[in-house]
Amino acid sequence: MSEHEDLEKFAQALQEQILAQARLEYSEAVIERWINPRNMGTLENPDGYGKVTGICGDTIEIFLRMRDDIIAEATWITDGCGATVSCATMATELVKGKTFTQALAAVSADEIIKRLGGLPEAHLHCAQLASESLRSALADFLHQQKSPWKKPYRKT
Repeated sequence: MSEHEDLEKFAQALQEQILAQARLEYSEAVIERWINPRNMGTLENPDGYGKVTGICGDTIEIFLRMRDDIIAEATWITDGCGATVSCATMATELVKGKTFTQALAAVSADEIIKRLGGLPEAHLHCAQLASESLRSALADFLHQQKSPWKKPYRKT
């Protein structure tokens, strides 16, 4: 066996050990979104943008694209842990296809936690961070509607 193959085997075993440990603390929904995050990335000239830093130091940025008062796209970036990644993913999943009002009502920390099948006590703040970031993006969208001269215009 080559040195490269040994390294690959070691990395695979380490990854399996980390996942086994994570499964003792986190639901499959959390782990799946941590390993395969959805809606990750930025949007150029978003219709709504929110950035919030949590008590743990993690930051989530959320970008919204609206079409006829419906959230057509919702993306995020973070410098946070796996629980933060899962919560940001869930927040954006919950609002896509919803109106502004529906999104505002639908996304709370409690709803994110419920949809993820729970979080350990030490990571409950991650859901709050995702919820606050989303609400910040929705507030920015509302502000842009009231102050259209502040919004960058797209070239046609």
